[in-house]
Amino acid sequence: MNVLSCKTPEMVLKEIWVHLLAYNLLRLLMVQSTIATGIRPREISFKHCLQVWLTWSCQIDTSNDEQIDTLLVIMGQQRVGMRPGRIEPRAVKRRPKAYPLLTQPRPLARENVRKNGHPKKLNPSVACFLCN
Repeated sequence: MNVLSCKTPEMVLKEIWVHLLAYNLLRLLMVQSTIATGIRPREISFKHCLQVWLTWSCQIDTSNDEQIDTLLVIMGQQRVGMRPGRIEPRAVKRRPKAYPLLTQPRPLARENVRKNGHPKKLNPSVACFLCN
């Protein structure tokens, strides 16, 4: 959810709510998985559960309890141990682009390029400074 794609405030709010709903539904599946496998909720991998759910979501029949039980057991198989002293860098991975955003229809932008040529390429450090 690091980049929101909507343009209106109402749709951005809806997009945030959908992300929160999906996150909480996955956490609910994780809790059900820990109950089914008898492990603690902090010992289960969020990323593994997400990948298992994305793989199974196309194939699972929600009316079949046996498939759901199998899904929960598989989710509980990837355990994460205690990781004291784990440190993650606080850095932004997305780099600023050297080109401006396309803010007009593509055919109009093409016509402007035909008439005037491409605009000069911005220096990424200047582009980053201009964005802030």
